[in-house]
Amino acid sequence: MSPPRAAAFPIGASVTLEQLEGDPHETHARLREREPVSWLPALDGWLVTRRDLALAIMRDARTFTVDDPRFSTAQVVGPSMLSLDGVDHARHRRPFVAPFRPTAVRERFARAVAAEADRLIDGFEPLGQAELRRDFAGPLAAATMARALGLAEAEVGAMLGWYDGIVAAVTEISAARPAPVAGRDAFAALSDRLRAAIAADPEASLLAGAAADSELTDEQIVSNAAVLLFGGIETTEGMIANALLQLLDDASALRMAARDPDVLEAAIEESLRLEPAAAVIDRYATADADLAEARIERGDLVRVSIAAANRDPSVFPDPDRFDPGRPRSANHHLAFAQGPHVCVGVHLARLEARTAVARILHRLPTISLDPDRPASVRGLIFRKPGALHALWTRG
Repeated sequence: MSPPRAAAFPIGASVTLEQLEGDPHETHARLREREPVSWLPALDGWLVTRRDLALAIMRDARTFTVDDPRFSTAQVVGPSMLSLDGVDHARHRRPFVAPFRPTAVRERFARAVAAEADRLIDGFEPLGQAELRRDFAGPLAAATMARALGLAEAEVGAMLGWYDGIVAAVTEISAARPAPVAGRDAFAALSDRLRAAIAADPEASLLAGAAADSELTDEQIVSNAAVLLFGGIETTEGMIANALLQLLDDASALRMAARDPDVLEAAIEESLRLEPAAAVIDRYATADADLAEARIERGDLVRVSIAAANRDPSVFPDPDRFDPGRPRSANHHLAFAQGPHVCVGVHLARLEARTAVARILHRLPTISLDPDRPASVRGLIFRKPGALHALWTRG
């Protein structure tokens, strides 16, 4: 910790990890108003909470890069579009752009996602209760990613095991601890399976199609596929669970969303604004830079709080209120980031969330939160409820 920095940013110096992991929004508001770029010893880095500054950083990859040896995901899965900038980033990202365009996503995934959502609901509908994150949102996201990568339905369990091992390794590295051997083994097993998928008919999966239209090596395709797997499960699960929680906690919005697809879509976007599943993104300063009243030094970690930027009152009046009727304009939320690293899977994530919530509301019209098991959103980097228990009247 730098004593001069701590003295210059007293609010940031007082912030704890628990405040950021639990309900950070009041803390974000104080920082945004008085220290919009603040040094947080708890993070050993800067935290940016104002929307205009967040946009400036995300759009300036030359000054604020992801391409740094400390980037934890790259240490586990290798270089990818997530951890590269400039020409290399464009080369790694290009093969995945066309398969993730809206029309391509609808044609490949719309029916399959709806069918999988209904299959999962069939499994718990007769029970009159379910934990919707683990029984629904997570399995739906995992099945969709298996389909995208060319894996069979029966392989979803194995895929999730590899995924858990990779996530555990990334978590350990982020905490400055050695990566466990299990994480390396998990990535090796995933790599072997994905190499077979890459070699398949380009029509067989999104991954095989991207590989057929690519200058990347198989190793590089696998690294990017691992990144897609991580984002496609972790953030999509959170996106679905957070949207369901917001709607189930607002009876009026729930009724309107159940009747009107446009309201449902607006509610999902408002949920993304209010509680983005990926709440923070990391960048590293490539040169000394002045931002707001902060002097950022070359090599510093700069964390952009998407969660805070999405509640900037200069853009979103009454920002802490869930309001599906909020006017939508060019100044929309930043849940999928901006700039060169805007989420490549944004259209698939939105399709999954719209389909998932629509099928739940259609199939379970009396659904409500379990009052004996309340849910709340938590997480420093990825925010979602630990569990989302719901009840309904059995038909």
